[in-house]
Amino acid sequence: MEESKFKTSVLPTEGLGSDTTTQELPPRNHLVLIVDDVVDNLQLMSLNLQNLGYRVVTAVDGEDAVKVATLTRPDVILMDIAMPILDGLGAARKIRQDSTLEHVPIIALSAFSTDGFLQAAYDVGFAGYLTKPVDMDKVQDLIISLCPIP
Repeated sequence: MEESKFKTSVLPTEGLGSDTTTQELPPRNHLVLIVDDVVDNLQLMSLNLQNLGYRVVTAVDGEDAVKVATLTRPDVILMDIAMPILDGLGAARKIRQDSTLEHVPIIALSAFSTDGFLQAAYDVGFAGYLTKPVDMDKVQDLIISLCPIP
């Protein structure tokens, strides 16, 4: 079996200068899987979400996303649509076939904003659709609405 290329990133909680910000961290420790073939997008989104208090794992294509989701059981998935090897739509189909992952909300992050892409995303089970460049407030609002505090 081929080893997955996913990486887990966690920021240290000490020394972050908590007195320099007034924004409260979310009262949750949700695990977010971010999937994007552009490494800069992965790093930026990962750092932003970690700064908001989320745990993050990443994948660089749809095939890797399926492996990472199976191994880590994320609370929510943020997935690019246009990727090599297996696109976001194909990855979502595979994830939805796994009974242990079928309930996990998947949010599309895409540069495409046409009705066709939106419809295709919802047809395969995406719970949300945000266009790039992504507004982090909208990302956080969507995550909070899809992953309520237990």
